[in-house]
Amino acid sequence: MGEPEQREITRLCILAGQLLMQHGAESALVESVSKRLGATLGLGEVEISISANALSLTTRHGGHCITTVRRTVDHGINMHVVTAVQRTVIQAENGHIGRAETRRRLEAIRPYHYPKPLVAVMIGVSCASFSRLMGADWVSAALVFGASGVAMAARQVLASWHFNPLVNFFATAFVATSLAGQGVKHGWSAHPDMVLAACVLLLIPGFPLINAVSDMVKGYVNTGVARWTYAMLLIFASSMGIMLALTVWRIKGWT
Repeated sequence: MGEPEQREITRLCILAGQLLMQHGAESALVESVSKRLGATLGLGEVEISISANALSLTTRHGGHCITTVRRTVDHGINMHVVTAVQRTVIQAENGHIGRAETRRRLEAIRPYHYPKPLVAVMIGVSCASFSRLMGADWVSAALVFGASGVAMAARQVLASWHFNPLVNFFATAFVATSLAGQGVKHGWSAHPDMVLAACVLLLIPGFPLINAVSDMVKGYVNTGVARWTYAMLLIFASSMGIMLALTVWRIKGWT
């Protein structure tokens, strides 16, 4: 293997890691996939350093050492990208595709998004279902469905306008609480606390929190702490949006 081939494989390894990191994969998976791809394509050794917003990868083969660095920009959680990268690496490991086809497939991976109206409706259904599980009546569940569905639609619009995620969560929490609060103020619900709690469940950053704990448990403390801190900031922004709505509309009933 010559230096040009090693450089090309190095770029493929960090491209795979970058795609995974930017779309919500845990750090252990990013490191594992990058190293497996390098070994499959013939490299002697692959080392990768992972931080909250960058990847640094070094390959060694035949006395040559190549290092490359890529910035990782958060593109949101998308398991389609994560699974597509893993499938490509597995097919390369099994000998079904070569280096050129691996590069073509990795470069062709694009995030898959469900239709926005469908997402908004399903978010409304899920939040309403949680309210029912907490003991709310059907009227309260319908109120939660409307508030959370509209809030999700607002969140999608803000995301399409490239607002900062903290601003997005703040505004979404304000919209959800305001809409649900109107029903509470007019006495439409016999369970105001459940309505106000369930309508903002779409804002819980569950995936980032799980990844943060997983990273710290598996030894990626820096990345785990960074993800945990970011998740806490999202929760704080959501809380401020909720408090602002409760204050502006003088809503009571959430204990």
